[in-house]
Amino acid sequence: MTTATPRRPTLFLYRLFHDVMPLARQQIQRWTALAEAIPHEELRQQALSSLAHKRFHADGGSVYAAANRTYAATLVELIVALQTISDYLDNLCDRCDRYDATDFHRLHDAMRDAVVPDAPLRDYYAFRGHPDDGGYLPELVRTCQRCVRTLPNYHVVQGRVSWYVERYSELQEHKHIDPKDRQQTLIEWSAPFVEQNEEIAWWEFASATGSTLGMFSLFLAATEDVDEATVEETHGHYFPWICGLHILLDYLIDLDEDAREGDFNFVACYRDEETARERIFHFAAQSWRRAKRISYGGRIHRFVVQGLLGMYLSDDKVRLQPSVKKARRMVYRFGPTACMFYFATVLYRRIR
Repeated sequence: MTTATPRRPTLFLYRLFHDVMPLARQQIQRWTALAEAIPHEELRQQALSSLAHKRFHADGGSVYAAANRTYAATLVELIVALQTISDYLDNLCDRCDRYDATDFHRLHDAMRDAVVPDAPLRDYYAFRGHPDDGGYLPELVRTCQRCVRTLPNYHVVQGRVSWYVERYSELQEHKHIDPKDRQQTLIEWSAPFVEQNEEIAWWEFASATGSTLGMFSLFLAATEDVDEATVEETHGHYFPWICGLHILLDYLIDLDEDAREGDFNFVACYRDEETARERIFHFAAQSWRRAKRISYGGRIHRFVVQGLLGMYLSDDKVRLQPSVKKARRMVYRFGPTACMFYFATVLYRRIR
């Protein structure tokens, strides 16, 4: 399979910052303008908050667009729209003092519909009083649907993309219910999957379901001549490993903040800090080995693994947590490219 991913990390970073990030910025500005026009105050606040404080999720996901110049604009539009849905719904579940799993399920029907090209729109706010969002969420869904229709082999990846969306949606439904029921519900939900892969703990499985990277990698696959065997092979590399690394790092840097706010943190489920670092390094090592085996996209998957380490471990939150700061050593263990990405993300935070 051919790929347009630059082999040299410096050229990859140039393409990312010169070609891809401006496209992502335009899409963020587009959705911010629409969010500002949402009539309902709470929905408007949560939409704007998710765009302002979680923008790096959409920027980070857009790196896959650097692997295919022909479809770069489409991939960025699709990835930013789907990630914006994800972040917006996360705020609606997490920041509105609600614990209704039925409501959370219906909200996440928006993500389910977004990855099915011809799915009809639904009343996504049916269980919270039908508030008026000015068409914001439906437009995000329609944008995703329009984009996936233009990917030449989306029909090959659609089933597995929907699997990722379903697991992600289930996680959101279970993670935001009444705190006293949360952990046991998550354990019971994870049990059938963990039984099939005894190498991971239930909270590691749950973490992996919280990543959107598996979806984004398959969007890229859909731009190439892939078959179902390639899709399933890729899934085995991304899940639980690369997806798990993504979210475990996210929870790692939020340990102190979540403890302070009383939020559930999957990294806090480990026996102790040293075990947590060892397991996250294990996920990183597995991700690195598996990224090399993926047959499409060239080096993009390796760059993603190194970029995850650089992006999360360069966050200012790491410096303020002595136990977490020790995890920065992982960056050096994945070579000079990981170090380069580390400093590139430091610069990105200053100029974005």
